[in-house]
Amino acid sequence: MTAPFILSLDQGTTSTRAILFDAAGVEVASFGEPLAQHYPGDGEVEHDASEIFDASVKVLRGALERAGRTAADVAAIGITNQRETVVVWDRRTGEPVGRALVWQDRRTAPVCEALRERGAEPRVTALTGLLLDPYFSATKLAWILDSQPGLRARADAGELLAGTMDTWVIWKLTGGAVHATDATNASRTLLFDIHAQDWSDELLDLFRVPRAILPRVLDCAGDFGATLPEILGGTIAIRGVAGDQQAALMGQGCIRPGEMKATYGTGCFMLLNTGREAPLSRARLLTTVAARLAGAPTYALEGSIFVAGAALQWVNEGLGVPGGGAGVEALARTARPGHGVILAPAFTGLGAPWWDPDARGALLGMTRDTGLAEIAAAAFDAAAFQTRDLIEAMRQDAPGAFGPDSELRVDGGMSRSAWFCQRLSDLTGAPVGRAAYEETTALGAALFAGLGCGLYPDVETAAAARPRTTRLTPALSAPEADAAYRDWLGAIARIRSGHGAGA
Repeated sequence: MTAPFILSLDQGTTSTRAILFDAAGVEVASFGEPLAQHYPGDGEVEHDASEIFDASVKVLRGALERAGRTAADVAAIGITNQRETVVVWDRRTGEPVGRALVWQDRRTAPVCEALRERGAEPRVTALTGLLLDPYFSATKLAWILDSQPGLRARADAGELLAGTMDTWVIWKLTGGAVHATDATNASRTLLFDIHAQDWSDELLDLFRVPRAILPRVLDCAGDFGATLPEILGGTIAIRGVAGDQQAALMGQGCIRPGEMKATYGTGCFMLLNTGREAPLSRARLLTTVAARLAGAPTYALEGSIFVAGAALQWVNEGLGVPGGGAGVEALARTARPGHGVILAPAFTGLGAPWWDPDARGALLGMTRDTGLAEIAAAAFDAAAFQTRDLIEAMRQDAPGAFGPDSELRVDGGMSRSAWFCQRLSDLTGAPVGRAAYEETTALGAALFAGLGCGLYPDVETAAAARPRTTRLTPALSAPEADAAYRDWLGAIARIRSGHGAGA
């Protein structure tokens, strides 16, 4: 009998990729396609949903071809996707009514501010675990329905459907037979009561979104139908779906309370599994659905760092250090010990837990002998200090989830550097698990699909297929790390107070 394979579709913000995995979680083949971005106005970001579906078909076919496999060799498809991006389409023709609005789109910021001024945010947060922000899907959906005459009437009449990118791709792959999402993607819309695990009529009224256009909400490992045979040369069951960060949480094997992961790209997303508890954050972190299996949700606290790898890019491009991230690291490793330079990279404000959009970046602690090497080292340290900001906030919000040996599992571009991962462990005081395989998001979707099709008997078996990690422990003493962190907090206080670096 041919060994079972799982085909994972990772529909991201800048590309769409398919990866074929074997049952042990090992990549067999992959195929990717870039995705065009559209910027029609200031703060406006759009995608062509039809292009996304066409690319999805292309990469699924491409991965199978590269592996020399057919649809008959595949036990199931798992899908993971950029979260919060939404599209509305015609139920009969399958054509979008316009472009998809991307999670980065800020055009509905005035709507969110008006709702906040009305005092709506505490209730919204209590139901959804989220903040009132155009980042999430609800105001985007309302904007689309108001963007053309007659769209609202058509939506009310049941002629239109809506969804995030997972829903759109599933609907198209199944020939319109399945209009569904999973609980993790639903939890990012501002329309889903994460406690009742259902669309909230109260929120639907608040955001003026008709229930009729929304998909059914299923488990992360569930029956999402099957592909039309003509798409991939045979039907393949779709049995796993999760938003990208939750899929990465699964791909890192973070299935128990206290297990956490951080993904370092341009910015950083960090999630802490809190189990069956959905703590209301006092630090303005997000409470989100980590996964839902057999109808039972588990939750996570999520924090976002706006600038992580982007600080290295700034040193590379803005300060003229050649060699990309590797060149910046090579220079950073020559920095003087105890140089005292702090880079607060608030280029676009500060994310969690500060949420200060008006803060701006600063270099502090420079002396006459400060050079590019010290600035490069400070760029790496900034990612570590911001991670500690999130760890400290999460420890306050969910103290029961943290044990004395809680490990931070890392992936993404910066995790390729063993030197950075050691520095991360030193400055946060936490053990760091560095994944041997980076595509944990696609792997997580595959593991959910493996659960959904019965390839894995339980979530523990599925999580055991996660990649091997290298464990790093702090080499810096706790007093030294705490002293460095106090300097970081001092720098943050200065840029938040409105004073410049020379104040």
